[in-house]
Amino acid sequence: MDLQNRSILLTGAATGIGRSLALQLADHAPRLTLVGRRSQPLEEVADLVRERGGQASVVAADLTEPGAAATAVAAAHEHFGGIDVLVNNAGNVRAGRLDAIEEAEVAAQIALNLTAPILLTRAALPALRASGNGLVVNVSSGIGLVGMPFYATYAATKAGIAHFGESLRRELYGEGVHVLTVFPGATSTPMMASSQAGPEHGFVYETPDEVAAATIAGMADGSLTVVRGGERRAQMIDANRTDPASLDRQLAGLKPELEKAVAGHSSL
Repeated sequence: MDLQNRSILLTGAATGIGRSLALQLADHAPRLTLVGRRSQPLEEVADLVRERGGQASVVAADLTEPGAAATAVAAAHEHFGGIDVLVNNAGNVRAGRLDAIEEAEVAAQIALNLTAPILLTRAALPALRASGNGLVVNVSSGIGLVGMPFYATYAATKAGIAHFGESLRRELYGEGVHVLTVFPGATSTPMMASSQAGPEHGFVYETPDEVAAATIAGMADGSLTVVRGGERRAQMIDANRTDPASLDRQLAGLKPELEKAVAGHSSL
């Protein structure tokens, strides 16, 4: 895909990977509809996008609320005449033992990480089809490929959005809309600030800029997936595919330390 002058709807745009995506996409001078819950940080990102030569419109909305998907899509139509690219990046996390997590926290992860991007994609599909060269980018997680202990609900949502994208890609094959799934590893974002998990637990950190650059490269070259996380994560993915029981045993030895490291890890 040629990213020049595209109309791009980007969720979770105020911080982390979303912010880096917005600023790097601005170098291609796209027209960005920036979606997030808080208007002030979105406006700050919008100003930086404009300084780099792009255009930006802000939509402050909670994507888990009824009607939010339609509002975001309508804003992209109003300001930029349609949607060429949808980036489903917004997400949240609550780590811990499943029986120690509140029911509302389970529901909140499912609502934002899985239900919201499905409904937003559904709402955007007419515009993406009309583009003639549409693209959906779903930001999953390395935990969507390798389920980690104490992240059961988060892993379910991220595996779910990955399979949603894979199924939709095949559903839309040959119809002018492509679907790319991105699997970041651990990334130094505000969402990870409350986690103490490190390389010794299988979490090797990248910067949001590195993940954004890899994502944009995947958008440009028509990739099906972008998988990050380095060699350690690649080894875990391979072991999970070829000998999952061995990975179970390996992670069992890390459980006491990992449980302490992720205690309180939440962006809710």
